[in-house]
Amino acid sequence: MFYWRIPPQNPDMDGLVRRSSRRIRERQNYEKKEIVSPKGPAYSSEVTRTFVKRKRSVSEKDKKVQKTKVPNEAHFNKTDEGYREGLSEYELKRQETIRQNQAFLNSLNLCQISPALTLRPTQSQKKEKKVTELLHVRKSLRLQNKDGLTPLTLKVMADVKKEPEEHIEKPPGPIPLDPLNLDEHVRLPEDLLKIWNECPIKQKTETSDLKSYQKRLQEMSIDDSGVLKVVRDRIISAAFHPASSSLLMAAGSIWGQLGLLKMGAKWGDGGILLFEPHSKAISCMAFSSQPSNLITVSYDGSARSMDLEKAVFDELYRSAFGLKSFDFVSSDHSTLLIGDWSGDVAVVDRRTPGTSYESLHSMDTQTLRCIHVHPVQQQYFVVAENRSVHIYDLRSLKRRNSQVVCELCSYSHSISSAYFSPVSGNRVVTTSMDNKIRVFNTSKMVCSAPLLQSITHNMHTGRWLTKLSAMWDPKQEDCFVIGNLDRCRKIQVYHESGRQLHNFQGEHLTTVCSITAFHPSRNALLGANSTGRLRVFSDRY
Repeated sequence: MFYWRIPPQNPDMDGLVRRSSRRIRERQNYEKKEIVSPKGPAYSSEVTRTFVKRKRSVSEKDKKVQKTKVPNEAHFNKTDEGYREGLSEYELKRQETIRQNQAFLNSLNLCQISPALTLRPTQSQKKEKKVTELLHVRKSLRLQNKDGLTPLTLKVMADVKKEPEEHIEKPPGPIPLDPLNLDEHVRLPEDLLKIWNECPIKQKTETSDLKSYQKRLQEMSIDDSGVLKVVRDRIISAAFHPASSSLLMAAGSIWGQLGLLKMGAKWGDGGILLFEPHSKAISCMAFSSQPSNLITVSYDGSARSMDLEKAVFDELYRSAFGLKSFDFVSSDHSTLLIGDWSGDVAVVDRRTPGTSYESLHSMDTQTLRCIHVHPVQQQYFVVAENRSVHIYDLRSLKRRNSQVVCELCSYSHSISSAYFSPVSGNRVVTTSMDNKIRVFNTSKMVCSAPLLQSITHNMHTGRWLTKLSAMWDPKQEDCFVIGNLDRCRKIQVYHESGRQLHNFQGEHLTTVCSITAFHPSRNALLGANSTGRLRVFSDRY
């Protein structure tokens, strides 16, 4: 073994390569057999054919020998004839292809036109950043330290639920009494005018025993003809006409529609006439006598009187705040006591021309839920304020800070209603959101009325149902009626002692009836729900 210095195969390499004498001799013999110089000075197709023939004549033993490495091209000049010596057929074809391509590129004169072909870099379009809109964070009234039903809350609720375009604010003054479901030139039915002007039967002052009263309740029933849709939207007030010959009812919706219904009548839509005297909810209504009119107050701040003989809705009073409740002060129903959402109570005389008040008194700085006048001593009236119930004397009222005659216990939750008993006024029934119905003794106007009974009753109707209110039966001094939220839908009648006397239920009562009212002289009961339907229970139609 010895080291032999040979030229490196790669120009970049240098150094000693370990070789053997036997391998060197084999290498030299292979080069003598393989390397054949071309016959002509120039490359031609004949040279190629000759080279191919000679290569095919090589023995099979030589074919197995690996190809020898040709000396690097860097050691030769491409113009020399010896440059082609030692090149294989593939290398010769490759060199010819390079030469032809170079000649073709030179014929194109790319050097002269290359500046014109230079591509200019295009300006990249900057993407506009999308600005994400921050949504308003909703917070409950409890987290905002606000009460449940304040005037501010009502304003926000009104903004959330926008009025439809058809509910346009009514102009001040009288409004023609034109039914929406009748043609313009069709007159009101004569049967309606006859019932409207009927003199009511005087109420009996004696109270019957509970057994006979309970029996009368059990005789009252309902069928398919007792379920009728009176208005399009939710009903929040309803009342019976005092006529005893027929059952005539009125219902007010949340968008100011007023529906009149006579059981068994053929005029209108199944005995129903539809009017629109207000642009917002009709919060309270009652029939007056001598003459017979229907008084309505609304959240749009107006109080109107429905007069069938004049065929108009007269405007009695207008306020800047929504009107919540009212009651008659005098026996002839000429003077009204109207309460609004701001906590003010206005004394309005129907005989005085104009739409102003006789006097205005502030009861509560927050809100007023209900107002009701004592049936015997009409100088007293009870007011359901935000979380308290007070009895005031109309004769000693002041503009502000009026003195309270009697106070009913304070409540931890808001109050829905408060009503005197219909005959003597010795009881007051209240309903509040603490799920309690309370009965107080008001036979004596003392500083604090004693509590007689507290009844547990579910009052959480939610936003889309009208608040439940306990209403006295005008024919029974010590019994009242109220709707129920249980899954088995029913209307319940209670005694003032808390005893449950009767449940009105059945297949025709499938929804919650938030509004309930007894007929003043007949054995009839109505229940109104949030879909605009009335359900009438009666002993006969």
